[in-house]
Amino acid sequence: MTVLSLQTGRAESARRAVSLIFLVNGAFFATWAVNIPGVRDALSLSEAQIGGALLAIGLGALITMPLTGGWTARYGSGPVTRVAVVACMLSLALPFLAPGYLGVVLGLTVMGAANGSLDVAMNAQGVTVEQALKRPVLSRLHAYFSLGGVLGAALGTLLVGRVPMLTHVLLVVGVTTVAGVLAGRLMLPDPPVTQTQEAGQAAQPSRRRMGISSAALLLGLLCFLGMLSEGANYDWAALYFRDVLGQAGGNAGIGYTAFAVTMTLGRWFGDLARTRLGDEAIVRVGAAVAGLGLGIALLAQGPVVATIGFALSGLGLSNVVPVLYGAAGHALAGRGIAQVATLGYGGFLLGPPLIGFVAQEVGLRPALGVALAGAVLVALLGGSAFALVRRRIGAGPGQVVGQNSSPS
Repeated sequence: MTVLSLQTGRAESARRAVSLIFLVNGAFFATWAVNIPGVRDALSLSEAQIGGALLAIGLGALITMPLTGGWTARYGSGPVTRVAVVACMLSLALPFLAPGYLGVVLGLTVMGAANGSLDVAMNAQGVTVEQALKRPVLSRLHAYFSLGGVLGAALGTLLVGRVPMLTHVLLVVGVTTVAGVLAGRLMLPDPPVTQTQEAGQAAQPSRRRMGISSAALLLGLLCFLGMLSEGANYDWAALYFRDVLGQAGGNAGIGYTAFAVTMTLGRWFGDLARTRLGDEAIVRVGAAVAGLGLGIALLAQGPVVATIGFALSGLGLSNVVPVLYGAAGHALAGRGIAQVATLGYGGFLLGPPLIGFVAQEVGLRPALGVALAGAVLVALLGGSAFALVRRRIGAGPGQVVGQNSSPS
């Protein structure tokens, strides 16, 4: 067996291991989500208290995401992922062990902090695997996150109300922690930081003092807008069907389901599309399709047309964030992913409440125009962002960022 085949085999093992980590991370989130009503009822919490508790997850993540970029630069994405996945899975138990509201908030803050660190580290490891395999894998990795969410929600559907809530949670904690430990043993060491990545980190003196390059700032802005649109679909689609289109009961979830299904399918086949079309086209065309879909949904007078619109929105947005993470990692290394992810997470955190405030004044249909505008801006600004990235790494306009750009 040649050295090359051994290296390829190790990289494939790492790809499967990182896929498993993305999968358990999706199950982790779904387990919390399906048990939110149980926590609310057990502690007699108000809707406002639940909203404040959920905000703690995002604030915890915003604390650790920037720090994790430095940790991955110093220790490598593999070791940080190994620690973060165990911390993340174990932290799931904290809000369920809390005796009162303050304990829930503190537990969710720790949970969000651990997840924020894992988010950056596992995506950085995904970029390392892409570089080792010389082909795109990040979109499929994010599809495993979505699949983990489906599996976690399905398990919750079976267990909620049939077994004690803490038993359900500890079962998931045990299984996902063991899976994370086993997967963490197969992480790849990061390649040395290239001169172009160092240049990307040190570019432009005015921004160097802020610790962020122009490439990271623009990619982060696109990620902010993309995650704002994504979060709006997740949090408001069902309410749009119920309150605007008058769909009651299970029918209210049709738009959300269409969005989630096409999001997962788009990510599952996204790496193939990246190979054929290139990263810039995936982001810009995808964002344009998402904008078209949201426009159709917001103009719809009935559920069928609106469902088609939300399905197009999910398909279009499916690969925007994975590709932006990958571009940041290839051009700027782990610290770049941390910066872009932190800015992007701000969109996911702030977007849905912003739409809520706008909806309070003008109604939900026009308020969701904020999400449409976000998608359109990604399509318009994507060219400038990828031009900066290409200058950093020397890739061609139609290439997948991170593929070898030298002639064969």
